[in-house]
Amino acid sequence: MIQLKHLRLLEKKSDISSLPDGKLLINTINAYSYDMAQDNLLFAEALIKGDVLIPDGMSIVKACQWLKAQSQPQERIAGWDLFVFEMKRLNEKGGKCFFMGSSPQTLARIKEHAARKYPHIEVETYSPPYKPVFSEEDNRSIITAINQANPDLLWIGMTAPKQEVWTYTHWDKLHIHCHTGTIGAVFDFFAGTVERAPKAWQDSGFEWLFRLMKEPQRMWRRYIIGNARFLWLIFKEKIS
Repeated sequence: MIQLKHLRLLEKKSDISSLPDGKLLINTINAYSYDMAQDNLLFAEALIKGDVLIPDGMSIVKACQWLKAQSQPQERIAGWDLFVFEMKRLNEKGGKCFFMGSSPQTLARIKEHAARKYPHIEVETYSPPYKPVFSEEDNRSIITAINQANPDLLWIGMTAPKQEVWTYTHWDKLHIHCHTGTIGAVFDFFAGTVERAPKAWQDSGFEWLFRLMKEPQRMWRRYIIGNARFLWLIFKEKIS
């Protein structure tokens, strides 16, 4: 079982610049993924054994403080923060970025936006089949596409827990030399297919409420039931 008080988390946004070069698996954790990891042992293992774990939620930051956890993040570090930093850095020196996940339409918009905002980055993409579980042939095709591209930066976007579990279980077959981030929602934010909360909402820790208001039918279970369960699980950690 995953326990927040024992996790190693990045503690501030500036720590991103200190991450070592080379092959590095970077995941994020928020209240929703913490909830799911209680029931999905492979997902929990992927989060625990990845190279870097980022606190993508004020709920995680506050819970770590209340639990007097091993890691004491000073601020929320969103997947978007990681994305912007890595893309800017790669754009400065030039290189290739690979986006794996999402629909062909979303990936096309990503390529268009990247060409304008990051002109020194060559972008390649791969849209996997839309299905709950990939076949072995699907997995081989994805791995081959990534390895042949040999990118300088790799983004995986298939929503949690699928993206984290897939990347973790196929990590040894990815013959790459770069940072890899599992940042599903960022694909939609960058493509412009989903509106991100205004900065004031982000800074106040209520981005989740903005998303709930925008997509109540899709998000109510995640944020109403999920947040209540998160509070209960953190309380159980506190008294254990």
